[in-house]
Amino acid sequence: MPQRFLTLVLAVIFAAGTARSEAIGDAEAGAGIFEMCSGCHEIGKGAQDAIGPHLNGLFGRPAAAHDGFAYSASMKRAGVDGLVWDLSRLDAYIANPRALVSKTRMSFDGLDDAQERADLLAYLRRFSDNPQNIPEAAPTARGTDHSVAPEILALQGDPEYGEYLSSECVSCHQIDGSANGIPSITHWPEDDFVVAMHAYKAKLRSHPVMQMMAGRLSNEEIAALAAYFGALD
Repeated sequence: MPQRFLTLVLAVIFAAGTARSEAIGDAEAGAGIFEMCSGCHEIGKGAQDAIGPHLNGLFGRPAAAHDGFAYSASMKRAGVDGLVWDLSRLDAYIANPRALVSKTRMSFDGLDDAQERADLLAYLRRFSDNPQNIPEAAPTARGTDHSVAPEILALQGDPEYGEYLSSECVSCHQIDGSANGIPSITHWPEDDFVVAMHAYKAKLRSHPVMQMMAGRLSNEEIAALAAYFGALD
């Protein structure tokens, strides 16, 4: 293949990849939004790990898979369970980090604005290899709001009903709050419990058994379990 033609082909491929990347949102605007992340994370040429890991090559990478960074136990567990940073999961994590990783050490309350998240993700995606080939619903997929509806969070669960429903939970999770390879759910704040269970229902959290369990539960049953485990002595 003549060198001139090869150069033209590569330029077209690069341009297509960039266009698809920015179709998520406005990457230039996302660069400004990244300023709120830059106290903990670096990105781009020469980026190094800081308080948080550097974010080069983030898209398509399993959670806690960047060698050399000391991830939290919860993040490592999420990676073992199959969490991969695709577009929808990154969007959900930025919206509410604890929706995907309950005890993440990332001290960030979440970014509510869906457009700002889309712009930030378009910027982050620039620093991943072959962005046009990243596994996601579609190259131009837009992030969606994965937060739990306020009316669901407002449900008052019945602890007695939660105790009745809890038999399957305590077949794995220790009711005394100990964690022998399986995280404790005793004394878990009710809102965090509800958000996590709905993330399993939406298949944002990757553990297949928990996806199945959560998928069988109604909003009221999740609220009841949250009330029961949250109030255990």
